[in-house]
Amino acid sequence: MQDIVNVVGSWVWSYWLIGLCLGAGLLFSVLTRFLQIRHFRHMIELLFSNKESEKGISSFQALAVSLSGRVGTGNIAGTAAAIGFGGPSAVFWMWVVAFFGASTAYIEATLAQIYKEDSDGQYRGGPAFYIEKGMGQKWFGCLFALTTILATGILLPTVQANAISTSAEIAFGANGMLDTFIGEISSTKLTAAVVVVAIFGFIIFGGVKRIAHVTQVVVPFMALAYIALAVGIIVMNIGEFPRVINLIFSDIFTPMAGIGAAIGWGVKRGVYSNEAGQGTAPHAAAAAEVQHPAQQGLVQAFSVYIDTLFVCSATAFMILITGAYNVVGGDGGFIVQNLPAATDPNSPAFTQLAVESVLPAFGKHFVALALFFFAFTTVLAYYYIAETNIAYLRRFFRIPGELLILKFIMISAVFYGAVKTASLAWGLGDIGVGLMAWQNIIAILIIFLMGKPAIKALEDYEKQRKTGVTDYTFDPEALGIKNADFWSKK
Repeated sequence: MQDIVNVVGSWVWSYWLIGLCLGAGLLFSVLTRFLQIRHFRHMIELLFSNKESEKGISSFQALAVSLSGRVGTGNIAGTAAAIGFGGPSAVFWMWVVAFFGASTAYIEATLAQIYKEDSDGQYRGGPAFYIEKGMGQKWFGCLFALTTILATGILLPTVQANAISTSAEIAFGANGMLDTFIGEISSTKLTAAVVVVAIFGFIIFGGVKRIAHVTQVVVPFMALAYIALAVGIIVMNIGEFPRVINLIFSDIFTPMAGIGAAIGWGVKRGVYSNEAGQGTAPHAAAAAEVQHPAQQGLVQAFSVYIDTLFVCSATAFMILITGAYNVVGGDGGFIVQNLPAATDPNSPAFTQLAVESVLPAFGKHFVALALFFFAFTTVLAYYYIAETNIAYLRRFFRIPGELLILKFIMISAVFYGAVKTASLAWGLGDIGVGLMAWQNIIAILIIFLMGKPAIKALEDYEKQRKTGVTDYTFDPEALGIKNADFWSKK
């Protein structure tokens, strides 16, 4: 199974996809005149727009839901893996992906708002919707929806669940091994799997509104606590900071861990972490109650900064300052070995050991707790995304009890991921991310070439903002944007 996953993953994550992610981000940055810089202050202002309705959630709630998908295992174990396989300079490429990816996040989130629908009493939208309406290709929309259900319903939850159980095992020990029908499992991992499945089942049977209200409380609190811990560790070791910066910038182009390793792993883990271009965040963006589509696009652009420039950087600095990492070369040997050879770079071990070295008897447990909340809320976001794409497909065909089937499949995937190895879980997750990114980035590029709707929306919003209006309006027909039925009726 591991060999098959590795082969498929190498096909999906070829250098073509890495170039596509970086190229699209650069293109949209130029086309939007680097909105991620120009509108930085306004992005923060928009975060505190708390307009909520019976059909839609507030901008902040939408940010929290999308952040619950962005801020997860990728920030803790993903950053560690980027360093472990690509060297410290992979962190630089994660920053590059975040900077350019902010413009990509604006484009996809704005498209989701433009082409969203009022479905079953709540707002629905995402890549499948804007592919159908913006490109006029229903088959492509259905393909993306099916891919997304596969990725977020089966493949990606395994990574998050595995991170929770692995971090718990590192923090509390294995506590004995049990022989089961799926292999030998530690008591700690099995206990973690059961607890996560039980809580997950309770929440997803409560509906999308419950997901929004849970994430808007949990995600900001844990992210701030985690960043505060990282800042504390940096301040305690401030003399090491110049050395760490030199490590990050020393091998940006040189092959420390193999030619292109820093770029490849930095981009791969950057996209996995901040999800810019992947096509997951637009689902939450579409659910927001806003006056103008561009507003939620700007909010989502800022969420990329929160994810990578804040949370991922916090993880990277803690790992590099404490030296709690290894770097594995292309031949499988160690280029840098500061930890035992058995330490898995795909696990949260680097991060837990880094914090533990500064805060003994506390660090491993704190990271395990933070990872539980980050990863768990990410799985909740995945359920919402899968449910949205089922709602999209329901217009063309129905399967009796499809949502109930989805819930039990996801519960099974969460349990499976929690008890399997980290390498297998990450391999499955990478395939899911890559398949979605290929389709979504190609789609938003084609939609741009066909009519530039997201760019037109930005120009319209900026024009109204210059006039000092307090109540924004959006008229798609006046802008030459077709099939934006929700806004035309509004």
